[in-house]
Amino acid sequence: MDELDKKILSILAKRGRISLKNLSKEVCLSSPAVSTRIEKLKDKGYIRDIQAHLDLETVGYPIKAYIHLEMKPVKKPEFYDYIEKIPNVLECCCVTGDYAMIIKVAFKSTKDLDLFIGQLQRFGDTMTQIVFSTAVKPRQIGLDVQKGDF
Repeated sequence: MDELDKKILSILAKRGRISLKNLSKEVCLSSPAVSTRIEKLKDKGYIRDIQAHLDLETVGYPIKAYIHLEMKPVKKPEFYDYIEKIPNVLECCCVTGDYAMIIKVAFKSTKDLDLFIGQLQRFGDTMTQIVFSTAVKPRQIGLDVQKGDF
């Protein structure tokens, strides 16, 4: 991956809906050349997908929460099969610390969230944090971030 590929990835990470024409102008290449580079980046696994970020509250899922799940490692295969099928799960990460998993979810109501937590407890103990507000909306990291930018 060269600097031009990094620039293309950074632009797509921030503005996934940018037209090929405008992207081509920004990187000073023809549209076919940029298209070819994007396809190669997809083939190499640098780009998984490009998707819209929905406003969860506006589309009817105002309850966002993080669920911490304490679980024995032997239960992971069964848990992974289960959790992958739940559409309300936005993200699930295996982490260090007191809990094995952190699960980011969105639900229409606290009642639905409570029912889901009840199902999760067959895998282990849970601790839930409901989100009141979000200071930084979900985003991608651009490859143009420099050392010391934080």
